Amino acid sequence: MNGRHPAPPPARVLVTGGAGFIGSHHVRTLLGPDGPAGVTVTVLDSLTYAGNPANLDAVRDHPAFTFVKGDICDQELVDALMADHDDVVHFAAESHVDRSILSSSEFVRTNVMGSQTLLDGALRHGIRTFVQVSTDEVYGSIDSGAWTEDCPPQPNSPYSASKASSDLLALAYHRTHGLDVRVTRCSNNYGHHQYPEKVIPLFVSNLLDGRKVPLYGDGGNVRDWLHIDDHVQGVELVRTRGRAGEVYNIGGGTELTNRELTDLLLEACGAGPDRIEYVQDRKGHDRRYCVDWTKIRDELGYRPRKDFATGLAETVAWYRANRAWWEPLKQTAGEPR
Repeated sequence: MNGRHPAPPPARVLVTGGAGFIGSHHVRTLLGPDGPAGVTVTVLDSLTYAGNPANLDAVRDHPAFTFVKGDICDQELVDALMADHDDVVHFAAESHVDRSILSSSEFVRTNVMGSQTLLDGALRHGIRTFVQVSTDEVYGSIDSGAWTEDCPPQPNSPYSASKASSDLLALAYHRTHGLDVRVTRCSNNYGHHQYPEKVIPLFVSNLLDGRKVPLYGDGGNVRDWLHIDDHVQGVELVRTRGRAGEVYNIGGGTELTNRELTDLLLEACGAGPDRIEYVQDRKGHDRRYCVDWTKIRDELGYRPRKDFATGLAETVAWYRANRAWWEPLKQTAGEPR
């Protein structure tokens, strides 16, 4: 990463939601050949529909890995785990916007109450660093330019409102109690092992099955795309080198309309525009997201390393080669973000 910084000290890291898409990649990276020396990892995951034990197969037999099935709202369990760890990286969340529109109660329970339970446990047991992994969606929609970290949250969906609430709560624990909390807000992630309710794996798996892809509205909604390799790089920079009480945006640098993304996926899967099915737009659908990641670049040396063309090709190839992973999940997959 940035050679100007000293190597981070060994850490016992508790990763919540570590069986999910991004959390599991973070765990695989920490325990991989290029991971930090001396690190041990415990995953806490309740294995709801988006948590897949198979995502951790690569590290299951690693001597520095432990898996605990449990709920982040379980205060007794959280206390027991916090007592044996140095750092927390908090990925666990309900994250599907459409599901939050249908029913928001589970989003409030997990994203707000679960985060509060973790923060209380971290405070009681003197956790060294608490990384709150969040989303650019807390900022709302932006017509032009990019959000900086000092822009106020203006969420427009129950999902993003619950994440904004947990961000504010985490930062309040720093200001009130002095807990070392660091918040990351990423743009749209993509890559292998992503649950097929999200737009890229949903579209790819539909196209591989000869089905149509549902495109919201006019397809003009704009998103910035971030490969999970780069997201995990950013999270680790924040965990090991970030400043307490700060927010860091993590962007990918590839801005596309949903229609442009769809065209790239059609081409990658050898399909034509007749496979697009335009569907009614989502309620409160944010038109454009874009984060300014100057801060994490200048302070911590972050740069996206995975160019989008390569990352997308690798992602499509992974879904082609791993039908056994995603086919059973399609029964519970919803509509795209």
